[in-house]
Amino acid sequence: MRRRPGRQIARVAVGSAVAGATMGAVNHHQQKRWASKDQEAYQEAITQQQLAAQQAQIEQLQQQQAAPPPPQYAAPPYAPEPYAAPAPPYAPAAPAAAAAPSYIEELQHLATLRDQGIISAEDFEAKKRQLLGI
Repeated sequence: MRRRPGRQIARVAVGSAVAGATMGAVNHHQQKRWASKDQEAYQEAITQQQLAAQQAQIEQLQQQQAAPPPPQYAAPPYAPEPYAAPAPPYAPAAPAAAAAPSYIEELQHLATLRDQGIISAEDFEAKKRQLLGI
């Protein structure tokens, strides 16, 4: 029995078509699988970047909280005390006849300066000792 040549060509053609279709399906399946893996890797990379950025922000906030606060502007050390009523003008010493009461007036004046905070208590005591001759 002799075979017909057309049948064998048809058989080869069908076999080639089936093989080609199978290879195409396998290739398509592989492409989808690789695309899925690429997508997963991309998502993982994005997640890692977001976590790193959040960690950097947390560290920055912690450093800001741990850092001492910026200096507050304070009054300079030479600033005058809050306004107080001016001291009464110092009267010159009375004539020699009234020399005894002059140290009393001096002590009263120094006490006023001490009460206003112009001189310290130590300065007042030192001047009092000097005037009284102690």
